[in-house]
Amino acid sequence: MKNEYFCAMISENVDLKPFNTFGVAAKAAQFTRFGSVDELNEILAAAEGQALFILGGGSNILLTQDIDALVLKNEIKGMELVEKDDDSVLVRVGAGEVWHEFVLYCVEHGYAGVENLSLIPGNVGASPMQNIGAYGVEVKDVIFEVEAFNLENKAVQVFSNEECEFGYRESVFKRALKGKYVITHVTFKLSANPKINTSYGAIESELKTRGISEPTIKDVSDAVIAIRQSKLPDPKEIGNAGSFFKNPVVEQSVFERIRANHPDVPSYPAETGKVKIPAGWLIEQAGWKGKTFENYGVHKNQALVLVNYGGATGRQIWDLSSMILEDINTKFGVELEREVNVI
Repeated sequence: MKNEYFCAMISENVDLKPFNTFGVAAKAAQFTRFGSVDELNEILAAAEGQALFILGGGSNILLTQDIDALVLKNEIKGMELVEKDDDSVLVRVGAGEVWHEFVLYCVEHGYAGVENLSLIPGNVGASPMQNIGAYGVEVKDVIFEVEAFNLENKAVQVFSNEECEFGYRESVFKRALKGKYVITHVTFKLSANPKINTSYGAIESELKTRGISEPTIKDVSDAVIAIRQSKLPDPKEIGNAGSFFKNPVVEQSVFERIRANHPDVPSYPAETGKVKIPAGWLIEQAGWKGKTFENYGVHKNQALVLVNYGGATGRQIWDLSSMILEDINTKFGVELEREVNVI
């Protein structure tokens, strides 16, 4: 019975171009979808011993080769209010939900904490894996717990916020437990009494332009959406995976050396006395912003974003990122790190 179910669901030699926001063509040897833990269990039982590749929204990956494995697309849906009191709410969300639709749900219901993360591409399941962040907020600040399916013992394990081992754009799921678990649900602890965060300068400027002095969480969300739309390309129009590089955290001495030659270098305080420098600023200073190579390049409005104008291969984009890494290291003595997962 399980074998019949599995065979009915499976597709062979599937083009993954529609399933990654870079719009890169790559083949999956086999492909199927699951919408629940039970479906995942049934598929895995029939696929015992096969190599597996878990795919979410495809918004933070660069495919440089075909995938000789069974690709499992996570489509677990649902948004459920678990608990509510005067101060906070717990909302349990399926990993296959679109992130921005979840943010809009929260804004509509007055649940505060994720409005600064509006319009980030991808699905909810990727949010704890990457510890997504933008405009002064990281998702780790609102994650209560993560449910993840153990591919070895076929059981669902609940990870507390602390057990997720969140770091800058990373977590235990991206490092030590990479490939060992499938995130199925994320429970968020959000505020019932909104505390507006407009510390990021661009948000304040946008709100001022709109004549808003006492913003609601919807005002903040709308401002973030406007900012992102003005600076970042829509993956539906131009293939991209958002920010390709992490902002580097450097020693104070490295920062002072850079500032000696570039007094206007922007910076932010980081852990243990270190300094965070915007990677986009470094890349722009090095002359890469807006550079085009045939049908791919660096976006004209945001140097952090590498783009596929149509027909580029993952290997071409990888090679471009390698050239940028080498150039930034040569010119500034700073080693950038890719934020995107390269396959």
